[in-house]
Amino acid sequence: MQSMCSVTELQSFSKIQRAAGPLCSILVERFGCRTTVMLGGLLSGVGMVASAFSKSISHLYITAGFITGMGSCFGFQAGVTVLGYYFIRRRALANALASTGVSIGLTLWPLISQYLLDEMGWRNTFLIFGGVLLNCCVCGAVMRPVPVQPPALSMKSCPEQSTEGAHLSNGNTLHHKEHLPPSLCAACFQTLQKYLAFDIFCKNKGYQIYTIGVTWMVMGFVLPLIYLVPYAIFSGVEERKAALLISIIGFINIFMRPMAGLLSGLSIFTGRRIYLFSVAVLLNGLSNLICAISAEYSILVLYCLVYSVSMSVIGALLFQVLMDVVEMDRFSSALGLFTILESVTILVGPPLAGLLVDVTGHFSYVFYASAFFMVSAALFMGLSFCTMEAKNKLTETHKLPLPENPSRGKYTEVPTELGPDKNGPPAVIYITSI
Repeated sequence: MQSMCSVTELQSFSKIQRAAGPLCSILVERFGCRTTVMLGGLLSGVGMVASAFSKSISHLYITAGFITGMGSCFGFQAGVTVLGYYFIRRRALANALASTGVSIGLTLWPLISQYLLDEMGWRNTFLIFGGVLLNCCVCGAVMRPVPVQPPALSMKSCPEQSTEGAHLSNGNTLHHKEHLPPSLCAACFQTLQKYLAFDIFCKNKGYQIYTIGVTWMVMGFVLPLIYLVPYAIFSGVEERKAALLISIIGFINIFMRPMAGLLSGLSIFTGRRIYLFSVAVLLNGLSNLICAISAEYSILVLYCLVYSVSMSVIGALLFQVLMDVVEMDRFSSALGLFTILESVTILVGPPLAGLLVDVTGHFSYVFYASAFFMVSAALFMGLSFCTMEAKNKLTETHKLPLPENPSRGKYTEVPTELGPDKNGPPAVIYITSI
């Protein structure tokens, strides 16, 4: 049981390594998604194998936490990025099917890990999991390489290059102008702006709202997955039956995520996936109230059913909505900033919930806190996007240009008054034109 608790703590610590997103963005740009996934699989497997020879919990934090977590970040983020290049028409369904692997792991991991810990001990369990994670190298090897085109430079930003192009057409020798190297601070700022997408965060309101909303949301989203089993055991449920609750959530996710992808791919949700995502977050937050009211096993199973349905929609649309609000050529950088902000709240949320349990002595307050974070995040994202969309429509209406010649293409009768005639009434000539 103590070994099981240590593994759970290390799994929570490995989530910190989602902060390696900017480094993954650099690797994706330099070497491509395929190589990055293979490197991630190698690091994950080596970290797990090295964990089998650890002699203290601090060693496990380095091997199973830092090394394996960083490798998982590389494989996960590069895999999500390459989906955006592989699929355009049915990208939502592709994201949903790809995230089904998370559901399969969520279903099998508690059962397999508990069995291996009981039969073989924690050291052999780490060895087996290391061999399993090394298969990510094979998954990366079968990925089709995606050619990445360098961004085109504008004429205004590089006037020297346009001049050099003229010299090239004449066949003359080119002479590059010498520029002073930028300062260290300026170089660091440009690097951070490129790989952490600070410019997108400041200019793109949709990305700004979505990143803040999801960052706030995950503080409560991960709490039920961590505290559901202890809550059930504390309430008198048998340990194996309590572990089965997580498997129920994962099993339902296997079938619901593809259905959520098909649903969000309908034309009626084009441009409105953020609202479907917000509704799913709202339902997920409200479902925590079911678990907080009663701890009977039948009630907990009902909670798992409702929670897993909303969780399936969230998992299927989490990165699809991000692809909708950010251009694909900057998606890797935007995902890096997205994950690093998520990692902060994922790190802060579970310890605060544990402190809440220590102070109150009841696990139910954890689910109330989770409901608060989820509901407030859903309302923030839904109302903010609705307000932004209404504001954009109003701005477009005011900026709508008037036609240069309203009479073009229509039959019109234009009265033309000539000079006054003293001997007769003023003559009026009607000219019909197209």
